[in-house]
Amino acid sequence: MAFKINHLHIKTSDPQKTVKWFVDNLGAKIVAEHLSAETVGFRVDLHGLRLNVTGFVKGQRLEQHFGMEHLALDTDDLNDTVEKIKASGARILEQRQLPDGRRVCFFEGPEGVRLEVMEIKK
Repeated sequence: MAFKINHLHIKTSDPQKTVKWFVDNLGAKIVAEHLSAETVGFRVDLHGLRLNVTGFVKGQRLEQHFGMEHLALDTDDLNDTVEKIKASGARILEQRQLPDGRRVCFFEGPEGVRLEVMEIKK
């Protein structure tokens, strides 16, 4: 049986603000928008990774919660990426070098979502 990632779903109290942040700071593109009495939702393309961003869904019986642990993205220019992230007002949590020599930066995105950018090893 083969598997591949279909999407990553982020629940947030302000889907529009969260999506705008991903578009403005990480170059995501909005693919679809869903507005209904049950929820506000977006399907977003983050460089080939599909993100579903919604608020709580009215009537959903499964317990709902906000967030995830973290999403890691590769970058070919860590310094420039970190400067852009800082300029957006996001809080830098940690910058460090991995044992293989790559540098990484953890930061807090919208609604406290933890994100990581990883330098592509050249």
